[in-house]
Amino acid sequence: MSMTVLGPLPSTSDQLDVVRDWRIDELVALLNDDEAFAAALEQLDYNRDVRATLFVPPELTIPATFTGEHRTYVCINQKGGAGKTTTAMELAAAFVAMGYTVRLIDADPQEASLSGMWLLPRYEGIREAERYTLADVFFGRQPLDEATYETRVQGLYIVPSGAHLGTVEYDPKAGRDGSLRTAIRKSKAPIDITIIDAPPALGKLSINALIAADYAIVPLKVGALDKKALRELHQTVRAVQEDANPNLTVAATIMTSWDKSWYAAKTAAQLRADYPEAIVATARRNVKVAEAPDHGLPVRAFAPTATTTGDYDQLARLLLPIKEPAA
Repeated sequence: MSMTVLGPLPSTSDQLDVVRDWRIDELVALLNDDEAFAAALEQLDYNRDVRATLFVPPELTIPATFTGEHRTYVCINQKGGAGKTTTAMELAAAFVAMGYTVRLIDADPQEASLSGMWLLPRYEGIREAERYTLADVFFGRQPLDEATYETRVQGLYIVPSGAHLGTVEYDPKAGRDGSLRTAIRKSKAPIDITIIDAPPALGKLSINALIAADYAIVPLKVGALDKKALRELHQTVRAVQEDANPNLTVAATIMTSWDKSWYAAKTAAQLRADYPEAIVATARRNVKVAEAPDHGLPVRAFAPTATTTGDYDQLARLLLPIKEPAA
């Protein structure tokens, strides 16, 4: 099977405006008052204030410098359908196009997970009994590097979830909180960036992913405001920051399946309220996203000019500088 090489990030005229002063912030204090919120919403200019935008907090320096030899991100939201896996895949592909070597860890035990249906490991020449998964890592049977495989995309590697990953949640033999962080730190593979696709549930796997990460990315589908779920996610992230991983930073939140609507404004206000330190990004709705798993490739590999591709390109450039070639 031939390898797909992702070229440099393409230039596009359809870029999002990057703003540091956003009228959406006026809505944040009104989120718990539906009547006042609706009245304030009507005062916004629909075409100016509710358009697709990349908001960067005024105190944030972009792009962040790439310090150290490795960086770990986690894409997390306990609600299914939030665009979490698409975000993990497209950010990984954008970073590869920027010159980084990236490893995706599929921490979702569902059968239709990233490594089960979309980005398949290349097992050529490897006996079935030696095809290791993240479950093997959690149970201490194999180090992380032994469960890391090439994919069809050059520079993009994957750790598959495996059929038995779900047992990690309740089996006391499956390691402790912090075991994934330890496995990543012990890795000797020449990986610049690890991205963990966390499961759509708050349990041992998600906690391990948050403890292992340097930065969290929180995708939220426009119009899918489940306040209870958002509150639980916010409490979990802050609890991990206060205890097990004080260095964890929420780097970005992403409004996925975006189209211009008042729902988009409400989603943006909620994300600003929960994570004021984070970039608020937009990933516009595009039919190519639904086609990507059928191709077994990131959207950018077969639709490099799709709006969603461009949106993740822009976010990737805000998160990291393009990697300079080795001298």
